[in-house]
Amino acid sequence: MSTLAELQRFEPFRSLSEASRAVLARGLVQAECPRAGMALHKGQPVSGAYVVLSGRLRVFALAPNGTEATLYFIDPGETCVLALNCLFNDLLYPAWVQAEANTTIALIPGAVYRTLFEREPAIQNLTVHTLSTLVFRLMSELELVHSSHHRQRLANFILIQAAADGVLRMTQQQLAQHLGTTREVIARLLQEFVGKGLVDTRRGAVTIRDLFGLRRLVTDASA
Repeated sequence: MSTLAELQRFEPFRSLSEASRAVLARGLVQAECPRAGMALHKGQPVSGAYVVLSGRLRVFALAPNGTEATLYFIDPGETCVLALNCLFNDLLYPAWVQAEANTTIALIPGAVYRTLFEREPAIQNLTVHTLSTLVFRLMSELELVHSSHHRQRLANFILIQAAADGVLRMTQQQLAQHLGTTREVIARLLQEFVGKGLVDTRRGAVTIRDLFGLRRLVTDASA
C-alpha cells in the first residue's frame, strides 16, 4: 500500500480534493522508526508535518539532571502539534520524540502542508483539533504535577494509558521515565497499589483490578 493510501485511512486525508491529493502525493515521504529509536531531537529543524501511520511516538522533555518526563503520545492518525508550531513559526523543535514501538511515519513537507492548510478545511480542522487536544493534555498533566503526589500521577497514568483489557504494558523504568521520577519510587508505589488490591503486576505489565479504587485515588486530595 502506498504512503498516500495509508494516509487516506484517516478521515482528514480521505476528504481531500483531487488537486490536493496530487500535491500531497508528489511530496510525501515515508519513514520507519524502530522501537526506542529517536524520531526528533531537541533543537532539530522541522522539515514538515509528521503523521503516525502505525505504532506510537512519545514526546518528552529532559530535565538538566537527565530525568525524562512524557509530555504526550502521538497515535496512528495523529500529528505532532509542536512540529506544526515549528513549521508555521520557523522554530527549532523544543523536545525529544522517541518511538514506543516500531513506528511508520508519513512526513508531509512544510510547503506542501502549508498549501493543504490554505486549501482544505479538513487540514485546518486537523490542525486546530491537534492543538486543542495537546492543550488539554498538557493542562491536565500540569495540574497533576502541581497538585498531586507521584501516587496520584501514577494512578492517573495507569487509568489513561492502559489498554482496553485493563493492562498497561510498560516496565517500571518506562513508567518512571514517563512520570519524571525514579524506578525505585515507581516500584514502591506499585507495591502499595498491589497491597490495596488496586492492581496486579508482572514483568513489564500492570493490570487494573479495582478501576474505581484507582479513580478515587486520583481525586482524593489527601492521597
